[in-house]
Amino acid sequence: MFLEEPGMAPSDDNAAAAVLSAQGLTKHFPVRRGLADLLARRARVVHAVDDVTLTLRRGRVTALVGESGSGKSTVARLLSQLYPRTSGDIVLHGAVTTVRGGRAFRAYARKVQMIFQDPFASLNPVHTIRYHLTRSLRIHGNGGRTTAELEDALHALLNRVHLTPPERYLDKFPHELSGGQRQRVAIARALGANPEVLLADEPVSMLDVSIRLGVLNLLRDLKERLHLAILYITHDIASARYFADETLVMYAGRMVEGGDSETVTQRPAHPYTRLLIASAPDPDTIQGSAHEAVAHTPEDRAGGEPPSLIAPPSGCRFHPRCPAAMARCTTELPPRLPVGDADGHWAACWLYDPATVAAPRPAPSRPAVTA
Repeated sequence: MFLEEPGMAPSDDNAAAAVLSAQGLTKHFPVRRGLADLLARRARVVHAVDDVTLTLRRGRVTALVGESGSGKSTVARLLSQLYPRTSGDIVLHGAVTTVRGGRAFRAYARKVQMIFQDPFASLNPVHTIRYHLTRSLRIHGNGGRTTAELEDALHALLNRVHLTPPERYLDKFPHELSGGQRQRVAIARALGANPEVLLADEPVSMLDVSIRLGVLNLLRDLKERLHLAILYITHDIASARYFADETLVMYAGRMVEGGDSETVTQRPAHPYTRLLIASAPDPDTIQGSAHEAVAHTPEDRAGGEPPSLIAPPSGCRFHPRCPAAMARCTTELPPRLPVGDADGHWAACWLYDPATVAAPRPAPSRPAVTA
């Protein structure tokens, strides 16, 4: 079979090896210059992603969490090299990699595949499922040499994503399938390249709630059987706890917190992470009738809107909305600081700088998030 079988799994030492990483990844989009910009000889840019560093490891899922507009999808497109980066490095198997197209891009795509958010928009509506999967297999050299071998490969792909019997789906068009089935076809198409990395850009956000868990379980099964490195992009921090080994939190183009998923979701350190968790519906906080007053945490009172990424705030980008902001936050950009409650748990927040003289760190007063 063209895909790696569970019995061919690498050793445990190799399973956790770094496959793809970003180091200081930055992307600025130029803004169309108006008359005022031309007169002032000014060129403005959107700071979509700034100084993002992350590592995707074999057999592990890394979740990238944040609200809409935080730069999560841009990170995925940079890692897939669909967008050229402004600065920073993308490292594949220890080597800095830059591809512009042609054979180099095709070779890179064999190792790094992307699953898009909208399964209907990512499939051509005038072609059948057979066409989509056959094209993926042949482009990446996994379709075999004969018609029989190609047919076996097509059946193997559909079986792998639990679309059975394969004959029922191969000659259908995308509009004849449900949203969950279309997303499984998109996953199968990505697997046709036999990749090492899957970049899943909110793969379940367009699906009905009732079938989201099935798709996440499918991705988890593929991760374990094929030892894939998966980047899972989502705005739902609860699903990150359920699905991911590591969780990274983004706000306004910058990383603000990271660590293992259990720690980040149960003991959030950065005020923005606490705001994300506090914004999730929690029946335990509803007391009495709808007309009774309910106690609010400081995160509940953190109002405002995300900042403009054309002219982002100085210092910490969250400080205009932060209930624990200090004078230092408005001028100095915080580095990654260890939180100290678990290995690898960090937050880009001055509350965790030993040299900072500040009030005691606020503790989350709402129940921790549950999957």
